[in-house]
Amino acid sequence: MFETYEQAINWIHARLRLGMKPGLSRMEWMLERLEHPERRIKTIHVGGTNGKGSTVTFLRSILQIAGYRVGTFTSPYFEQFNERISINGQPISDEELVELTNVIKPLADELDQTELGGPTEFEVITAMSIYYFAKMSPVDVVIYEVGLGGRFDSTNVIHPLLSIITSIGLDHTAILGDTYEQIAFEKAGIIKNGVSVITGVKQPEALEVIKKKAQEGKSPLYVLEKDFSTSSRESLQQGERFSFSSMFGQFKNLETSMIGSHQVDNAACAVMAAQVLANYYSFIIEGNDVREGLTKAYWPGRLEILSEAPYVLIDGAHNEEGINALASEIKSRYADKKITILFAALKDKKFDKMIATLEDAADSLVFTTFDFPRAASAEELIEVGNSKNLSIAPDYPDFLQEKINEIKTDEILIVTGSLYFLSDAKPRIINLLKNK
Repeated sequence: MFETYEQAINWIHARLRLGMKPGLSRMEWMLERLEHPERRIKTIHVGGTNGKGSTVTFLRSILQIAGYRVGTFTSPYFEQFNERISINGQPISDEELVELTNVIKPLADELDQTELGGPTEFEVITAMSIYYFAKMSPVDVVIYEVGLGGRFDSTNVIHPLLSIITSIGLDHTAILGDTYEQIAFEKAGIIKNGVSVITGVKQPEALEVIKKKAQEGKSPLYVLEKDFSTSSRESLQQGERFSFSSMFGQFKNLETSMIGSHQVDNAACAVMAAQVLANYYSFIIEGNDVREGLTKAYWPGRLEILSEAPYVLIDGAHNEEGINALASEIKSRYADKKITILFAALKDKKFDKMIATLEDAADSLVFTTFDFPRAASAEELIEVGNSKNLSIAPDYPDFLQEKINEIKTDEILIVTGSLYFLSDAKPRIINLLKNK
């Protein structure tokens, strides 16, 4: 039995050695031993390549303002591991995490000895979250973010009220396939028979796969810009403004405090989800709950402005679509500014197109690495680049310290790449800004 938080966390992280093992058999085995806690919770399932975390946050915020107690299961964490299992945006306590680990560890030990093999880190945490929301701290509804793909993701043991597929992009191609159709097939694996699906997917070939899966299971499908739409989009200094329309009703001048036109798509999926819950599942959600929920929603590391003087912005753009969205915002919002980008990525990403896009968007692009087993080296990254404005920061905290002290008023520092990198960099940047 674990007595301290450190012991529990070390045991969970030690499961990383098992890597990723697609399939639901280990999850089903553990849930059966736990007397099927997944059957005791109402859930909403959110998959997609980009925008999952933001959509979870928008919907959680709307439901919370409407008076509901909302659980969320998200990954990766940003500042503290406990964030992955939260209620109304508050991470579970260290004590609860220890208690949960003591529930799941005996099952993991037993599974280790079977032909199914031991559960992975992600499977352990998913099982912990289901047990927590069902038995330890019951909630009105839990929003589950898919870890990877969908069909074989460990969260796919839930039977949700509603599924959301935010977007499709070419990420994790070694595991999910390297075409939009193949990736859409994996993401569409979360669609359950008869359960409504909301999607922001735009590529016609990916959308076709989702439509086919929904038709097969007689699952009502709501597609962005067809069954619900946005209009009058406008960028604000600290967010976006847009109007929303669907068969359930309209909203004029909704505002988010998250920056980026892609956040309007994510917010629209969340508003549509709220309408489906209100119209078909007796959730009491007023117009004002939607309005206030969107404005108050905050998700760290997504085009997040840490300071305006000096101007420092961080963004977890860790795949091609994310980098394209970042570049598009740089060009539309900061065309008159000199842009310095600090970038770090994981080895398993295809960074050639990402780097080409960043080269085009930045006046100077600096590559670095960070302390993480799968981090790419700065040398690996710079080899891919083609322009003259490239350099390496061997020790990125030193680079940040120097750069933050010399940023001019016409200049912006953007720190981007892997979310693991950002979670390491953000507290350092905040500290440097405080002491400036």
